[in-house]
Amino acid sequence: MSEKNIKVGQRIKDLRIARGLSREDVAKKSGISEETIASIETHLVSPPLGNIVSLAKVFEVSVGDFFGEKGESAFCIVRSGDRKTVSRFNSSNGKSSGYTYEALGQQKKKKQMEPFLVTLTPAEVRQVEPNQHIGEEFIFVLEGKVEVRLLDHTDILNPGDSIYYDSTIPHIVACHGEQSATILAVIYAKDEMIIL
Repeated sequence: MSEKNIKVGQRIKDLRIARGLSREDVAKKSGISEETIASIETHLVSPPLGNIVSLAKVFEVSVGDFFGEKGESAFCIVRSGDRKTVSRFNSSNGKSSGYTYEALGQQKKKKQMEPFLVTLTPAEVRQVEPNQHIGEEFIFVLEGKVEVRLLDHTDILNPGDSIYYDSTIPHIVACHGEQSATILAVIYAKDEMIIL
């Protein structure tokens, strides 16, 4: 697996500036706090996948654009050694935010789904803000135990379990306990996210 350092925060900042938007403008359009946007742009945190979906809509780009994907083919094959990993670490103190993710839809043009392989780790910095964005999500647990919180519902998923939900519902997905977990996550961002 590639350990290439993807500068998602820098790409977000570049897109914001290129479109003449302030952080406040982006916060209003995305529903993400101005403080969180500043933290993402300064590499204090990597954005959760839900934030990336919301920001892609604001900037009118594909989600893959944040990962350096061009979306030039009618199909794509991603070899295990070619996956690009985005780690969620608070770079100011090196503490884990709870997961890393790898894009699995590189080079597919006109995507309506965004597939990711996600490794959930015990977080030193707990996610307190739930994600919420357009579309739907499907999660299939490959290894470990996963805690899923949707509004006031909490459940524990084991290997082989899955969940499919409307991602406009505030949600948090994290590993359960002290062991890492691996999931296949597919985000369907609906027609609003298709950038031709």
